[in-house]
Amino acid sequence: MFTSFTSWVRAVFGALLVALATMAGAQVTFDKPVRIIVGFAPGGTADLIARVVADKIKESIGQPVIVDNRPGAIGRIAAEAVKNAAPDGTTIMVMPIGPMAVVPHSTKNLNYDPLKDFAPVALGATFQFAIAAGPESGAKTWQEFAAWVKANPDKAAYATSGAGSLPHFFGALLSTELGVPMLHVAYKGSAAYVNDLIGGAIPAAIDAMADLTELHRSGKIRILASSGETRSTALPDVPTFKELGLGGVVATGWFGFFAPAKTPGPIIDALNRAINNALKSPDVVAKLSGIGMDPVTKTPDEFALIVVQDYSKWGPIVKASGFTSD
Repeated sequence: MFTSFTSWVRAVFGALLVALATMAGAQVTFDKPVRIIVGFAPGGTADLIARVVADKIKESIGQPVIVDNRPGAIGRIAAEAVKNAAPDGTTIMVMPIGPMAVVPHSTKNLNYDPLKDFAPVALGATFQFAIAAGPESGAKTWQEFAAWVKANPDKAAYATSGAGSLPHFFGALLSTELGVPMLHVAYKGSAAYVNDLIGGAIPAAIDAMADLTELHRSGKIRILASSGETRSTALPDVPTFKELGLGGVVATGWFGFFAPAKTPGPIIDALNRAINNALKSPDVVAKLSGIGMDPVTKTPDEFALIVVQDYSKWGPIVKASGFTSD
């Protein structure tokens, strides 16, 4: 009888292992098109990342993938749309570090909680910040620009894509390093300040390097320095702030994919695999690295940790600036 009981236990245990293995290997299927919501206008970096990934993951999930631009309020409109979407994997968003780790510290009445309302899916790409000079200062190097700022403090100003954005606070860090308060001039998006920068109405701009790269290559502006630990592979001629002696001005940004909170784990994992496979594709790597973006693959848990760490890092910097958007 004992032998029979032992055999029964082994049979049940074996069946359980088979069931678990089957569940682990089960493929999630999508029966509806997937929307990738982008909180910024077409043509920007977030839009580019969404579109190159969308073209690839539709092959993995077997459904059309639609990029849906919802610009405005530094990503808040898009974030609210995804927060309120059904947690079934058919609505995700591409969002940069700013709305998830910076904006929450300066906005009292934010309509979303970045750590509670979303499920991190995948880290898409990392990037450096950069400062670029237009013709007004005549600067070709950071040293020349720093000297111009100190000689012309009444003209010292920098443009960004919006008040409360991460470039805004990165500029505050630079001002501290310079010892000269530079006036922050907020525009509605990166494209909005280009004519003023090229025309000399504003002496400098701070933004993601990807948004300044082509203007630098064309000679219309001059990127003076970048924020990475090492030089950008897209623009190896541009020094980092760190190598220029500004060790406190080191920062890395990112664009990541998020789903609504409570999206089931198997769906998150399926989307993560599809996005990571897309990011490893040679043509996607070439497109992103060509503009100064570094494709990076992470698990959902690894990306979630990055979000939490950056949320904690930028909080004190934002609060020290005294800026609020309400």
